[in-house]
Amino acid sequence: MITALIMAGGEGTRFWPLSRSHRPKQFLKLTDDQQTMLQATVERISELVPLEQVFIATNKAYQRPIEKQLKGIPAENIIVEPVKRDTAACIGLSALIIDRKYPGSTMIVLPADHLIEEEDNFLNILKKAVMVAATGCNLVTLGINPTHPETGYGYIHYGELTHRIDGDEVYQVEAFTEKPDIIKARKFLEEGTYLWNSGMFVWQVKSILDNIELYMPELSASLGRIGQALGTDLAEKVICDEFEDLIGISIDYGIMEKADNIFVIPGSFGWDDLGSWPALERVKKLDDNGNVIVGKHYGIDTLDSIIHSPDKVVTTIGVKNIVIVDTEDAILICDKNRAQEVKEIRQILEDNGMEECL
Repeated sequence: MITALIMAGGEGTRFWPLSRSHRPKQFLKLTDDQQTMLQATVERISELVPLEQVFIATNKAYQRPIEKQLKGIPAENIIVEPVKRDTAACIGLSALIIDRKYPGSTMIVLPADHLIEEEDNFLNILKKAVMVAATGCNLVTLGINPTHPETGYGYIHYGELTHRIDGDEVYQVEAFTEKPDIIKARKFLEEGTYLWNSGMFVWQVKSILDNIELYMPELSASLGRIGQALGTDLAEKVICDEFEDLIGISIDYGIMEKADNIFVIPGSFGWDDLGSWPALERVKKLDDNGNVIVGKHYGIDTLDSIIHSPDKVVTTIGVKNIVIVDTEDAILICDKNRAQEVKEIRQILEDNGMEECL
């Protein structure tokens, strides 16, 4: 039995002002596909995991949009976290619920908002990750072969080649590395034993719960109390009470950086996490001047820019390397090289009482 957990609780803050607290990145159509990011993620794995075996972890505000976008998903498969406590708590709670419905299953964990262009290749790698995870208490991750010294991704340092499956190599993981500076990123690329950390995992449900018990005993104790309440009228209250007291820790830090039985399968399947506005240059067609245009734009000497304005005409003269995003109630204009700072602009708006724009 194979199940899937899709994590869909993030706000996609770096795609503001298009992405909002009530309509985050995973519910947007950022590519030329007519599907949202969430819908594409579910469709991508449908050959391997039918909808009734797909679970979505999210928060209360996004429950209704998920129900609308994923027609036919069982209501109990939408796992609502009462407060954000990072990915370790999210995955732990979800594993508990999945194990109750599909005991002994192998669990695929995927973010809801990533792009994968070569879906057949991706599925091929994913099936092999399932095979490795199913053979023991193995925690498996998918690593992305780096194409350039990227500073916006975490990295996986791999070591010994353990075995091959139909030509694909499986390696023991030596270490997980946080986002590096450009000097380290170049070094990683030169050494050739580093992969981008995709944030995609595969393991048996029992394996991840056992590792949580071993490396995160406080979370494990909370999950034990939640497990006793599941199926009763007290379940929602117990989950709320337990999550309030939890410390937010990522699964990478809480488990993957500590466990010994970690394996990685490298892949190249057109992966992109679409982290900020400049990522659209990698997934949308550029005009003759290197611009990404969504909507209505007329310009003179406008080069290498991203202009998103579905409803209003935007005109530009003599600009280069900028981002312009126009929505009904907000406009973003920034240097393309500083698009990561959109997250900080959102914080400034919040600090100044402009929650209606968030």
